[in-house]
Amino acid sequence: MPSEGRRTLSAATRSAPDNRFLAALDAEDFAVLEPHLEALVLPCGTVLYEPGDPISYTYFPHDAIVSLVDVMEDGRLAEVAMFGREGLFGLLSAFVSREAFGRYVVQIPGSASRVPLDAMHAAIQAHPALQRQVLAYNEALLAQAYHTVACNAVHPVEARCCRWLLSTHDRLDQDTLPHTHEFLAEMLGVQRSTVSTVLRSLQTSRLIEQQRGGINVLDRAGLEHAACECYRKIRFRFDRLLPGTFAQVDRTASATSTPPGLKAAAKQFFISRGAASISSSTDHCSSSALGRAPRRPESVPCARL
Repeated sequence: MPSEGRRTLSAATRSAPDNRFLAALDAEDFAVLEPHLEALVLPCGTVLYEPGDPISYTYFPHDAIVSLVDVMEDGRLAEVAMFGREGLFGLLSAFVSREAFGRYVVQIPGSASRVPLDAMHAAIQAHPALQRQVLAYNEALLAQAYHTVACNAVHPVEARCCRWLLSTHDRLDQDTLPHTHEFLAEMLGVQRSTVSTVLRSLQTSRLIEQQRGGINVLDRAGLEHAACECYRKIRFRFDRLLPGTFAQVDRTASATSTPPGLKAAAKQFFISRGAASISSSTDHCSSSALGRAPRRPESVPCARL
């Protein structure tokens, strides 16, 4: 019989939901994964996998955001994909080679759950509905990569920056994005001065406000208008394949926040299992956390729960 703590986590995950992929599962499919779910906290800059590393776990972010970046021989980085509460990572490249495509690094700290890869594979093989949902997510993820490649090749940095800010905003329950100019430059593959110019223009247009805690989204609708078509195409694909992935509500005042009672219950679960706090963090995660000698989970341990 699962412990009371695990029942609390699963209830919060399915009802809040902390991870929308898990929340969308049928009760039977979720029950198969639930005994294997391990809750943990991911500090900013934690590197979960390096290119070629064997993949041991599939991760389901709650409020953490993880970037998959390709590391060039000269040390430069290029973001390939972004993962948040809408889905999972550590599975698509693990069906055959079981090796990581690139570096998986935490860009926004927060909580997540993970399942051992072997248990995840067994559940997918034994449960057709779970298999269909995994395939739907993989298709949406490939579409995201497809549109991102085209976007980086043909669209101006201003529109790409708006797309990136919106994609991050979709995955948070707050309007402040804890990013520096240096970090955004790394993610967009441009000079820091270019990002500073773009953000200054967006601030002048009252779409964002730059502040010490990061970048505050003031006018989401305006950002959507300024973003390139790729943002809408990616959202359309996710909404079509995985309905409910992104809340279709007004985000002007962060209206998608988790109901206070459910958030408090989930927070109490984490605290009772040994974590100091899982309240939303706005810690800066600079590009140095992505490009320097990486912090691995062994040297910067995740707080297990």
